[in-house]
Amino acid sequence: MTNKELIRTTGHRPFPLPNSRWIQKQIWHDLLFAHWPVRADQLMPLLPRGLDLDLWEGEPWISISPFYITGLRLRGLPPLPFTSRFPELNVRTYVTCNGRPGIFFFSLDAGNRIAVEAARVLFRLPYFRANMTVRRTEENVRYFSSRKDSRGQAAMFSATYKAADPHPFHALPDTLLHWLTERYCLYTTDAHGRILEGDIHHLPWQLQKAELRTERNTMTEALGIRLPDVDPLLTFTKRLEVLFWPNRKV
Repeated sequence: MTNKELIRTTGHRPFPLPNSRWIQKQIWHDLLFAHWPVRADQLMPLLPRGLDLDLWEGEPWISISPFYITGLRLRGLPPLPFTSRFPELNVRTYVTCNGRPGIFFFSLDAGNRIAVEAARVLFRLPYFRANMTVRRTEENVRYFSSRKDSRGQAAMFSATYKAADPHPFHALPDTLLHWLTERYCLYTTDAHGRILEGDIHHLPWQLQKAELRTERNTMTEALGIRLPDVDPLLTFTKRLEVLFWPNRKV
């Protein structure tokens, strides 16, 4: 799909695209969503003032997403050597600001130092450098990440995951999976603690049922959040093209 075709495909979005131009494109591969319900009192102290927790049937959720990026580039430029391909691992929750639903990232670990520093400046997001390896076979994805950035607490994720069903599907409206995945803006803060909002755009998530075998996961422990002793809600996405817009003050 061309970028123009992607921009014109907007019927699934809950709000219109910005009037401004997108500034960055990424392609995400082999993305696992692992979602857990958690207690609100664990998350509230970690949110900046101005954001409200979004709840599903009275509960907030937290998600961990390992994946691999290719084709990262700024608008008008080709992908640059050494900065366009790397693994990334996100920890996020679900929020609203002035009634608009979005995502708040607690951490974004990446295996590329240049990309980490650029994203911190360009998007004001809490990126951290990590030692990361991804090994893909026809059957599964073997993923390892160990944070090495002194700006964040030590955190590790070591797991194997795979699609458990060959048939992709779209999450149905008014379901938990739709609520968790179909979100098209992110929130962060500037150096003065003011809320920033950034739009993203992609096609509806092509989801597959997934399986996960975890060896070690301290990504939320680094935040002081203990995951519940329940199986996470899991999905797998093979590939997704994503456009990003510049952040703006709320």
